[in-house]
Amino acid sequence: MAADKAKFERKPYEKELKKLQTELCFLQDWLKATGERVIVVLEGRDAAGKGGTIKALTARVSPRVFRVVALPAPSDREKSQMYIQRYVEHFPAGGELVIFDRSWYNRAGVEHVMGFCTPEQHENFLELCPPVEKFIVDGGIRLIKIWLEVGQEEQEKRFRARIEDPLRQWKLSPMDLESYKRWFAFSKARDLMLERTDSKHAPWHIVDSNDKKRARLNVISHILSRIPYKKIQREKVKLPARKEGKRYDDQASLKGRRFVEQRY
Repeated sequence: MAADKAKFERKPYEKELKKLQTELCFLQDWLKATGERVIVVLEGRDAAGKGGTIKALTARVSPRVFRVVALPAPSDREKSQMYIQRYVEHFPAGGELVIFDRSWYNRAGVEHVMGFCTPEQHENFLELCPPVEKFIVDGGIRLIKIWLEVGQEEQEKRFRARIEDPLRQWKLSPMDLESYKRWFAFSKARDLMLERTDSKHAPWHIVDSNDKKRARLNVISHILSRIPYKKIQREKVKLPARKEGKRYDDQASLKGRRFVEQRY
């Protein structure tokens, strides 16, 4: 990873984030106008910063255009299906960008390391993934794969913060603790995944996520750089005049209704 830099201060971070989020709004208009389809695969270790990055990505855009998919553990029915099947169901239609908060790459990472799949299933996934992704790309979907890379010390710091902060304790799961114990097993799984699935048609790009603010900005900037969007000119909107007619006292009609107590 790159040499250590000073942490990004809040004000310059928010200034840069606003610029990038404005560009995401332009991208949104372009997606709707062109009917383009985009998938963003966001992967990384536990506590790598995926959740905060996704919030920064989606804060100023429509959830109907920028859809986030974070699937739970598969049901018994889904376990009986073709592995990729439950992910394909959530692929974008025209004018949509879908962000997978963890994706089919679960099989290359947590499922493999935790023993939730067999060695044969793991190998089969690594072998079939590149041609399947070529099929996706050849079908006209833009596929962007990003790995958030966090260091051991920073991950431990974030886990300890989750343990001590009541506002973050919900983020800490038994699986997080297992992943913490199996750091080097996950490192080996990551390296094998990158080696076998980093292709010309669907390359991996790694983002240093030890500084969450820098990581968020770098992820958004990278996504924007991978899509040839253009600013769509909009007609200037003018508010229409309200219809004339008999005046209606819409405040008096609320008298006697239950209002929430104004505690603030």
